[in-house]
Amino acid sequence: MTRRRSFWAWGYEDRLLDDDARRAIGERVSDLLGFSAGPLRPLPRLEDVEIADARIAPPSALEAIVATDDEARVRHTYGRAYVDVVRGFERDFSSAPDLVATPENEDDVVRILDWCSDRDVAVVPYGGGTSVVGGVECRREGPVLSLDLGRLDAVKHIDERSRLATIEAGALGPHLEAQLGERGLTLRHFPQSFEFSTLGGWIATRAGGHFATLYTHIDELVASTRTVTPSGIVATRTLPGSGAGPSPDRMILGSEGALGVITEAVVRVRPRPRFRTRATICFSRFADGVVAARLLAQSDLYPSNCRLLDEREAALNMVTSDGTAVLIVAFESDDHPLDPWLDRAIAIAEDCGGRVQARTDGASNWKAAFFDAPYLQSTLVSIGILADTFETACTWSAFDELHAAIVHDVRDAMKRVAGAGRLSCRFTHVYPDGPAPYYTFLCPAKANSERAQWAEIKAAASEALIRNGATITHHHAVGRTHRPWYHQQTPAPFLDALRAVKSKWDPRQIMNPGALV
Repeated sequence: MTRRRSFWAWGYEDRLLDDDARRAIGERVSDLLGFSAGPLRPLPRLEDVEIADARIAPPSALEAIVATDDEARVRHTYGRAYVDVVRGFERDFSSAPDLVATPENEDDVVRILDWCSDRDVAVVPYGGGTSVVGGVECRREGPVLSLDLGRLDAVKHIDERSRLATIEAGALGPHLEAQLGERGLTLRHFPQSFEFSTLGGWIATRAGGHFATLYTHIDELVASTRTVTPSGIVATRTLPGSGAGPSPDRMILGSEGALGVITEAVVRVRPRPRFRTRATICFSRFADGVVAARLLAQSDLYPSNCRLLDEREAALNMVTSDGTAVLIVAFESDDHPLDPWLDRAIAIAEDCGGRVQARTDGASNWKAAFFDAPYLQSTLVSIGILADTFETACTWSAFDELHAAIVHDVRDAMKRVAGAGRLSCRFTHVYPDGPAPYYTFLCPAKANSERAQWAEIKAAASEALIRNGATITHHHAVGRTHRPWYHQQTPAPFLDALRAVKSKWDPRQIMNPGALV
């Protein structure tokens, strides 16, 4: 039987919890957080959702690949940010697109963009719909078409000698990996959204993936791209490296559908790892773990995993319950055993006050919690708890001051809007020059005020990031949510140049208007 994704929550419908399970989650979370969950609210039903009629109909030439039915439009309205889940839970789909296109090939994409340009229809490229920054929601007076790339999902060619694969942009993570796995290969890019996100979405948002060091972003795995714009196709040359001027691929990476539709890419793949080793190391003080993470990032050991969890994050994800911070370190290779690398990493951590908890399975709870977290967020919405995350990157020298500012400002905002709250931190990626801290905040939600509460907390966090020289996002993209702060951190002449490129490639300004620029 085909599993159906929820129209309002993260993931599959059959993984949504029943009332008894939601009550149990509420009790456990209340005990852990120190504040009570709200009353249990009934889950929304698709048949109860009402949306306005479409403002435009597709031409007969596109009817076979363009839908106008309410269900398709509802399912393509939002990403899965906290505010998206809240609005979905409230059955508010007032910004539903008018049309949903599902092209079968690149020629279909060209035809769709030509028609939309002629009729002034906004086009929102849609991969897996997992954006947490308002990347796939478009509010405008004119009509909107959601362009779902899901049918463009094939691994078209594999060059085993060069370790390159040509893959269509609509391929979901599991489908992409299954196709590569038939040849013993992997892209090895596993963002938290892996199950429901696509290659094109990863490229368009500069997604962070599996590796905590060295190959941290999809950027390092992209060899070339192919993008359809309203002005023509932009196809780059596949090369291991080039010094021929500014990179056109760098213009596509992070473009968020504002310049065109990524239809395929050549990516760098590798044999699946055969050797793995890992350890879980506890620290009585988070600050000592920060030092250990920095030394590991600067050691040239390049661990595949180097995640540091503060004591609250470790307890929330059931990694530890004794008030210690946790550093999870792992190495992997398809070529050779890695015990000497792990031995040296452990020695570095022990010199910083770390204590080895396990050399094998200590990270299992964390891995499960990592991929289940979005499901938990949807459950928390239904029991009156505001739960969201934000992430950034800064230099090691700036981290202490930045972290103190975030803790103060976000806790103050939660107390102001909710009376209580809990903030935790982890490092998702580490570099020789700085970490990528990722924060989770939870507080009581007030019925019908959740969005206003969230907006005040989000603004407090974002202002703290920009004020302290950090980036507004390390890997969640800009979208519409982060755009005001992105414009603060980006040089004005560059923004002017970006707008100029958009005007050239997208002269009618139909591509994902409101996102990025």
